[in-house]
Amino acid sequence: MITLDQKTLRKLQLTELELLQEVDRICRKCNIHYNIIAGTLLGAVRHGGFIPWDDDADVALLRPQYEKFRKACETELDTSKFYFQDHRNTPGYRWGYGKLRRKDTLFLREHQEHMPYEQGVFIDVFPLDYVPNPYPLRCLHNFKCFIYRKFFWSEVGRIADKSARMRLLYSLMSKVPEARLKKSFNRFIRKSDRHKTDWVRILTFPTPNRAYGYKVKWYKKSKKIPFEGIRFAGIADYEEYLTFKFGNYRELPPAEQRKVHPVSDIKLIWAEESLDASHPNTDQGSNTD
Repeated sequence: MITLDQKTLRKLQLTELELLQEVDRICRKCNIHYNIIAGTLLGAVRHGGFIPWDDDADVALLRPQYEKFRKACETELDTSKFYFQDHRNTPGYRWGYGKLRRKDTLFLREHQEHMPYEQGVFIDVFPLDYVPNPYPLRCLHNFKCFIYRKFFWSEVGRIADKSARMRLLYSLMSKVPEARLKKSFNRFIRKSDRHKTDWVRILTFPTPNRAYGYKVKWYKKSKKIPFEGIRFAGIADYEEYLTFKFGNYRELPPAEQRKVHPVSDIKLIWAEESLDASHPNTDQGSNTD
């Protein structure tokens, strides 16, 4: 495992900033509504940019906007620098959401070295799908999400899990044919979005507070939020959202919790002109305010 020094971590963050700019450029051009979320939004509000020890970045779109973004990437993405992956266009890809990656880079998370697809520096692009309003039904829906998450994760879990019993279980789960798993998951997506409700979630990601969802209203209204000197679309009611997700988000975690993800290999490219501080987005946000 590689421990990232501060210089390398900062270069990684700035590469991810370049990826965020590309998402924003496409979304502004194609009138697609997105938000920076999670630790990226927290970093924007609390630090004015990346959380100093953070090594990733996250954006989220309601499912129709996500599908619009996927389609836009086919024609609008700068393919000389970037490529987009999700479970529908990348064989062997076992995540229920997309990743936008930087070409000519390498970023291998520990225990994922064997995954059979290109693994450049990335940001996560999350689709948000509806979940039931009644809490008992939301709990049942969450159990189904848990099962899909574990089946997707099994290819990593069969190596990474510390328990020999769990490694065996994951090994058995990983034998389910990929095409069959993805076909089933696509049906689950369609079923989840059959009825619009007050709650949404990333289907293959855990949710906080046993709520098993996030309020859809948070993602429908955005405002321009400075992040590393650039204005991105972020959740307008970030106070309520961040408190729901992190509790007292203004308070820094203890030093021992300020950790990056385990990395086994990394290769970055660096050119000052690739991260122009005068990016045209500096005075523009996405399509909402």
